[in-house]
Amino acid sequence: MNRSGTAAAALAGGLAFALCQWLVFVYAPEERVMGQAQKIFYFHLPLAWWGLVSFGVACAAGILHLVKRLPRHAQLADAAVEVGMVFCTLTLATGSIWARHSWGVWWTWDPRLTTALILWFIYAGYLALRSMPMPRARRASLCSAVAVAGFADVPLVFLSARLWRSIHPNVFAAQGGGLETEMAVTAAACVLAFGLVWLPLLIIRYRQTGQQERLDDVMLARMADEDDPTEENED
Repeated sequence: MNRSGTAAAALAGGLAFALCQWLVFVYAPEERVMGQAQKIFYFHLPLAWWGLVSFGVACAAGILHLVKRLPRHAQLADAAVEVGMVFCTLTLATGSIWARHSWGVWWTWDPRLTTALILWFIYAGYLALRSMPMPRARRASLCSAVAVAGFADVPLVFLSARLWRSIHPNVFAAQGGGLETEMAVTAAACVLAFGLVWLPLLIIRYRQTGQQERLDDVMLARMADEDDPTEENED
């Protein structure tokens, strides 16, 4: 996607967000038990879904890098993990707010919450590994391996509420998930709006990562020229 396409997607995302505010606070009915606090669900769900998509992109890019050894694949993995970590962190934060109003506690070791927290720690380790001083090619290979291995937890996060006894609700279960039509429409619209924001974020961060590496190469080349002992000043 070129810059004009990225800008168009970002603009569409902003307009979609504006529409979603009306859907969330006017169109969607208020939940009888939780009241207004339930409406955080319309932000929590898209954050969770697009966070998992980000880690899926990082996994695919990691596989491509391990096979082809092209820098652009490692850069895409880096960008996807960064965006995914933002979404995953906000997912945990909004989930804690939801839990406080729904279950009376900020945190409980529910299977879905636990697997989501493990996922956060895995990719936090990815970011820590990426910041370590080592040759770029080796660091990219190690990070790619972590991105691929870490993705194994994503299906567990998605299926945990079905595989184990969980108090976390299944939003779109086989019987409809208990959502009224207006709620389901609002949730779907919010997922789409967050996707229109997620995509430009990923593309912009991918470009920035490539630019940063090119700047690092230029700086290293200049430092090498300045320290070259073979260059002598002519008197």
